[in-house]
Amino acid sequence: MTSQISTKNLYESDYVAWLDATLIQLKNHDVQYLDWKNLTEEIEALGREQRHKVESHLLRLLIHLLIYQYWHSEKSWSGNGWEKEIDNFRLELDLLLESKVLANYLTMILEKDYQKARKSAIRKSKLSPDTFPLHCPYTIEQILDPDWLP
Repeated sequence: MTSQISTKNLYESDYVAWLDATLIQLKNHDVQYLDWKNLTEEIEALGREQRHKVESHLLRLLIHLLIYQYWHSEKSWSGNGWEKEIDNFRLELDLLLESKVLANYLTMILEKDYQKARKSAIRKSKLSPDTFPLHCPYTIEQILDPDWLP
């Protein structure tokens, strides 16, 4: 049985070993000696990381949808690459959005991320800000639809 003191030391000296020991403790319902402080922090970090991934993939997807739709002078040169990136971001989001919590999170951050994507598309393309809609012109269904392109 792992003591609380040695588990805390293990967290600081060998993270993977700490994970293994913590998993064994959880499987054995050995909650008395769990390193609660670090376990709580790790679970919180996992949630933040998953939300960050959703936001990152959504942001990059929106940027590519915008430049694909509005940057006409570059589309003949870069359109195929943009399509591949759009597909990749959709695949990544599809995996993450199996979680209803993360799917709801995407809905909550869509407009905020669109504003960031719009600014990025303006900077990247050097097109007039008037080129891009002020609010997200895409539905969530369109954004995630693997067969849809603007």
